[in-house]
Amino acid sequence: MFKKLFGKKETAPAEETITAPVNGNIVPIEEVPDPTFGQKMIGDGLAVEPTDGHIVAPVSGKIVQVFPTKHAFGIETASGAELLIHIGLETVAMNGEGFTSHVKEGDTISVGDPIIDFDLELVKEKAAHTITPVVLTNPDRYSLEKQQNSEAIAGKTALFTIKAK
Repeated sequence: MFKKLFGKKETAPAEETITAPVNGNIVPIEEVPDPTFGQKMIGDGLAVEPTDGHIVAPVSGKIVQVFPTKHAFGIETASGAELLIHIGLETVAMNGEGFTSHVKEGDTISVGDPIIDFDLELVKEKAAHTITPVVLTNPDRYSLEKQQNSEAIAGKTALFTIKAK
């Protein structure tokens, strides 16, 4: 409201670093065995093959969506970047079984905050894959620089840096 009345503009960061949301091995998005992600149909990014079931905030921002089945969530960053974190492949069919969300739509989060816990063994058993894509869904507005790390530490290891175009 104040922005409209007084013309104040919040300054967005020049660049933002997106960290790994989960511990594991970093995988190029092109190697995700699902065309929606692997062919970058919804955006660009990287993926992590998780070694545990603890998902944390990969960047500070606002939770804009938590899927009812708790297998995926969306974050909007301070610069307006939109991220989708999708836990496993075909996990929507699990109908939330084995997933516990610690956030809701509208929550403000900081890097490393707990977001979702999931039963990794149950996902291995019931879903197509455990790989967890981290996708910038509005890549037309940002340049994306992927880091060359292979091992990810949740909330610490940089996956990629984004800069507004």
